[in-house]
Amino acid sequence: MAKHPSGESLHFAILAVDTALFTIRSGELLVRMVRVNRPPHFAGSKGLPGGLIEPKETAHQAAMRHVHTKACIEPQKIYAEQLYTFSEVERDPRGRVVAVAYLALVPWESLSPAEQAGSAESWWATPGEAKKLAYDHDEILLVALARLRSRTTYTTLMGKLLPKEFTLTELERAYESVLKTDLDKRNFRKKILKVGVLSELPRKRADGPHRPAQLYKFSSSKVEYIEVL
Repeated sequence: MAKHPSGESLHFAILAVDTALFTIRSGELLVRMVRVNRPPHFAGSKGLPGGLIEPKETAHQAAMRHVHTKACIEPQKIYAEQLYTFSEVERDPRGRVVAVAYLALVPWESLSPAEQAGSAESWWATPGEAKKLAYDHDEILLVALARLRSRTTYTTLMGKLLPKEFTLTELERAYESVLKTDLDKRNFRKKILKVGVLSELPRKRADGPHRPAQLYKFSSSKVEYIEVL
């Protein structure tokens, strides 16, 4: 019979979920952190929202439950898709736990003031600030970031991070924040308008002393597979 590094005999694995939940605030990509208090290994640590799957719920239902109870974000605002299964034997020093990870996105503008502000138990941080996390959450976050960056180049997944209406400048800044690179403004706008994933709205937004900017929305609420960049 196999044994966990803790010395415990392994009869079967426990199933859990962890969620990397992202938003974009003022052109900056953020991830939701929660306080993890699991002594002696992770007393007062930080990590991604997650926990065990109950017998009568799916992995997705469990992920949304933990996002609600631990990250304090209303699940109905969130878009989530399964990311990867993390099953290293030593990922949880307390016992044998396999985690189904989720990539989740929420528009900043859909969050309530309390959800935006956060608390001592759950808050927003930049990916660069999200280091030395509990369990294998550093690895989960890296995989989630890689998936997010990849998917935004060939799908309309970015629509799940943006408000319903936005300017091309806001869209460009969102892509730059996710991809961690500067885009050629002219080429980006030419390409994004040519592929036909945006609909021009019959109104503009005044932005300070500048000329009012045209507003757009994604043509479909579905995540479509198309070459965006």
